[in-house]
Amino acid sequence: MLNFGSRMYARIYATLLACIVLSVLLFGYLHFWIAPPRHMPRNASMAVIVLLVMIAVVIAAGAYPVVRRITRRLENLQSSVQAWGRGDLSARVQVQGRDEVAQLAASFNDSAARIEALVGAQKSLLANASHELRSPLARIRMAVELLQDTAGPAIRQELARNISELDQLIDEVLLASRLDAVPLEGAMREDVDFTGIVAEECARAGAVLDGVAQTLQGDATLLRRMVRNLLENARRHGGDADVSVVLASTSGGTLLEVCDRGPGVPAAERERIFEPFYRLPGASEKAGSVGLGLSLVRQIARRHGGEVECLPNGEHGACFRVTLPSGGQPSA
Repeated sequence: MLNFGSRMYARIYATLLACIVLSVLLFGYLHFWIAPPRHMPRNASMAVIVLLVMIAVVIAAGAYPVVRRITRRLENLQSSVQAWGRGDLSARVQVQGRDEVAQLAASFNDSAARIEALVGAQKSLLANASHELRSPLARIRMAVELLQDTAGPAIRQELARNISELDQLIDEVLLASRLDAVPLEGAMREDVDFTGIVAEECARAGAVLDGVAQTLQGDATLLRRMVRNLLENARRHGGDADVSVVLASTSGGTLLEVCDRGPGVPAAERERIFEPFYRLPGASEKAGSVGLGLSLVRQIARRHGGEVECLPNGEHGACFRVTLPSGGQPSA
């Protein structure tokens, strides 16, 4: 009895064998009924060519349905694997048949389901842990307030800085986990006065704005967070120099540039700085960065169908350019 792993091979071999038998029968029919042996010497070459062509046609016609059915299922499997690789962890393959392709599809579905469950559990754990950390953090902040009269200024300043950094880290981890948990189709969509948001955040950060009126479709809270993170990053690394902000219209939508006059970002690091918890070599933790700000900027920009990139600002400094489509539709 054939085992599960050899059924597809048996089907292909049986199909080819049937095609060969049919070709032999066709050859015999043509040889003995249409072209008797006494006539073969006269047109033997033409008869052989015709027979070979007919045999090839018969084999191809008989094998095509089997091969096409297999390749079609492989194409469906490839499409699902590509969708899963792009981040759609819910992508599955329809299992058809009982051969090796079906076994591979079933194995992919099982593996994808397990990984989706693990990623979901990890996201849930991260969000819950970040939320639960707020209670002890509030108690620590209250205790520090009570120590104001007994602790020295340096200790109070260091404690305040650490609490502020921890609070920012929890806030950004919570936001990152929520962005991962909420699907793009469930994201909030409303008309947003993007110019107003940028102007308010520039006034808060003391940045110089040169912009035009822009309205987007998206989540106002997330867009404000994106702008604030860019301004805080520019202020943190730009020293005492002014931060310049440009808001302009493009043929495809809206362009936002936030430029500083700091030390700049090396070309080899301009993509890596968008990775979570990545800091430039030599960056000090006392600068106040927790390593998630720029990662969130990219997440928010892509969630609105846009992109962000880091560019040089002349000889000194860096420019972060965000491009957003006018409709704010999420990327595929």
